[in-house]
Amino acid sequence: MFDNLSDRLSGTLKKIKGQGRLTESNIQDTMREVRMALLEADVALPVVTDFIDQVTQRALGQEVQTSLTPGQALIKVVQSELVKVMGSANEELNLRTNPPAIVLMAGLQGAGKTTTVAKLGRHLKEKKKKKVGVVSVDVYRPAAIKQLETLAADVGLKFFESDVSENPVDIVNRAIDAAKRQFLDVVIVDTAGRLHVDDEMMAEIKALHAAIKPIETLFVVDSMTGQDAANTAKAFHDALPLTGVILTKADGDARGGAALSIRHITGKPIKFIGVGEKTDALEPFYPDRLASRILGMGDMLSLIENIEQNVDKKKAEQLAKKLQKGKSFDLNDLKEQLEQMQNMGGLGAMMDKLPGMGGVPKDIKDKVNDKDLAHQIAVINSMTKQERRFPDLIKGGRKQRIADGCGLDLQAVNRVLKQHQMMEKMMKKFSKGNIANMMRGLKSNMRGMRM
Repeated sequence: MFDNLSDRLSGTLKKIKGQGRLTESNIQDTMREVRMALLEADVALPVVTDFIDQVTQRALGQEVQTSLTPGQALIKVVQSELVKVMGSANEELNLRTNPPAIVLMAGLQGAGKTTTVAKLGRHLKEKKKKKVGVVSVDVYRPAAIKQLETLAADVGLKFFESDVSENPVDIVNRAIDAAKRQFLDVVIVDTAGRLHVDDEMMAEIKALHAAIKPIETLFVVDSMTGQDAANTAKAFHDALPLTGVILTKADGDARGGAALSIRHITGKPIKFIGVGEKTDALEPFYPDRLASRILGMGDMLSLIENIEQNVDKKKAEQLAKKLQKGKSFDLNDLKEQLEQMQNMGGLGAMMDKLPGMGGVPKDIKDKVNDKDLAHQIAVINSMTKQERRFPDLIKGGRKQRIADGCGLDLQAVNRVLKQHQMMEKMMKKFSKGNIANMMRGLKSNMRGMRM
């Protein structure tokens, strides 16, 4: 996510990090490179100008010039100004009203609005323990109504039916009445989108907003459209009293222009960020955490939260007890580790949040392919129970049978066996309580993976 911007900024600031003294000249040189990095990331020009002015002013001030490590102090200034541009802190949804709280979703066609309705519904249901209903008023696209119905069924949300022959206001009022009878906490309304902003769409959504008076009006926008996303958000903000923005497709955005422009241009907070296609790939937007990721410092808080939410603690305890008793780490255990990694969004999502990943060469990052996790699990599934428990049994003929069974080649089977051997060695060190040895093993394993 935002790889191009991250590489440029972290590379530029690395040059100045070790400098014992900052001068007006080298600050200006650094700011020139930062300015170019932001413009290449498609950040809106007014945002870039204000950002550079603020950082330069603080860099020439007391907090940096009198610091024992002025280069590092400048990086802190850049980080805090990035946070300020994106909104200082996460702003949660305001659902404090007589239930059901109405959340209206607006946005252009193709931004991922319908999928985001399901993602938000799942977030409120699982994280906030709310009873959630969803309804579509996209009377121009029957496929959109059907899509929302399917997604709602997948994540366990109450779906209220609608028909293309109905008026959007009537559809929502009927859904709200039904939600009251069923004691739902929240109703999320999916509106019609267009390919571009037009008067007809704005008139329709303004009338709907006036009729249902939602407590939250969220603008859903594709982050890959860069500063155009901010301009579109402004057009909607001028027509509707927006309360926040949801950025979608951030996992595919190498630039980051939308994330850095929207708050400044609209004055509205980014409340959530979509980081994948699955219905659990929606994260609350934390400006401080994202600023750290952009500067190559990682995001350990989000990674820890992700682990806490997705790792099966009971299975982790069972594995720890098993290893402490001196039992071996077998292929069933490896399979469980791979599946838990999948639940956390795969290797790519985890790498994005690890500190220091900015220093990993791009060609190494590009080789991280989360399809490999699925392939490794398929290889283990193709083995017999006995082979999983006793990996040493797997020799020539058995390897070929396993490869044929999962539709992969012998190399894939060998890779899984090699990975198991590496993990088993690491787990033995861990079970003996020798953390220093385990960390050395981890480093050598990482070197092996890079090779």
